[in-house]
Amino acid sequence: MNAAIDTGRVRGRVLRDEPMARHTSWRVGGPADRYFEPADRADLLAFIASLADDEPLHWVGLGSNLLVRDGGLRGTVIALHGALDTLVLEAATDADPESRTVFAEAGVHCARLAKFTEREGLAGLGFMAGIPGTVGGALAMNAGAWGGETWPAVEAAEVVLRGGGTRWLTRNAVDYGYRHVALPEAALGFIAARFAVSADADGSQAAAVRTQLARRKATQPVGRPSAGSTFRNPPGDFAARLIEAAGLKGYRIGGAGISEQHANFILTETGARAADVEALIGHVQRTVAERTGIRLEAEVRVVGEPDGGAA
Repeated sequence: MNAAIDTGRVRGRVLRDEPMARHTSWRVGGPADRYFEPADRADLLAFIASLADDEPLHWVGLGSNLLVRDGGLRGTVIALHGALDTLVLEAATDADPESRTVFAEAGVHCARLAKFTEREGLAGLGFMAGIPGTVGGALAMNAGAWGGETWPAVEAAEVVLRGGGTRWLTRNAVDYGYRHVALPEAALGFIAARFAVSADADGSQAAAVRTQLARRKATQPVGRPSAGSTFRNPPGDFAARLIEAAGLKGYRIGGAGISEQHANFILTETGARAADVEALIGHVQRTVAERTGIRLEAEVRVVGEPDGGAA
């Protein structure tokens, strides 16, 4: 597959055998065959057009919801953060002067999107401040925080297709649920979205966001290597409560350990391996299931080959 990729006209960076530990928030992960950082949208689409139809693709924003195994990734990683970063408030239309939308490309940090709408006096996207990733990642998994979720706020999203074309999909055309989004078969990934917003007339949403951010700082290990919440909350309960009740706070495997501050966070230290994190995820799932009958589902994506694996 390598020979099918012509990178001669690419304006961005194409790196070979790039360690994914440099690009994930857990700071672990083996090398990607190729790691592409496009210069901009046009560069991304030209690169996609140059790929063979069977080239495996992996989309990465901040790497905050991703565990790459120690054997690395076959195919090409496309990193959008810092490249697709356009963020604008679109003008109201004559047909609907009260309606406003925010256009955000996939590489925009969710916290930046939330702060942008607050500065503009707008409500509807404050929950994005609690999502430690990019708009593209939030679209791909219907990320949420503080009771809000991404897709209910979306008017339409733009996907890239094999061959470098694009298509806009309305919210109703996308199958989504709790931490789940099913892309149409022809779509490779999300590159932009339009979000519906409204006026935050009395500033109440901005105040609520500040309260939630202060609460997060007090109750979560902010600033430590983690992937945010590791497990989905089961219906009617909280993963953190179940993990803590199972006596797993502080439990460690190798260089990975469950946070003493918040039981749904797995933290890594220098020298940790992806295998440590994956083993700890499995241990938590087995232990909680044995004690409660509930099997926790990982919220993070686990991809790549085990150490020494080959495609």
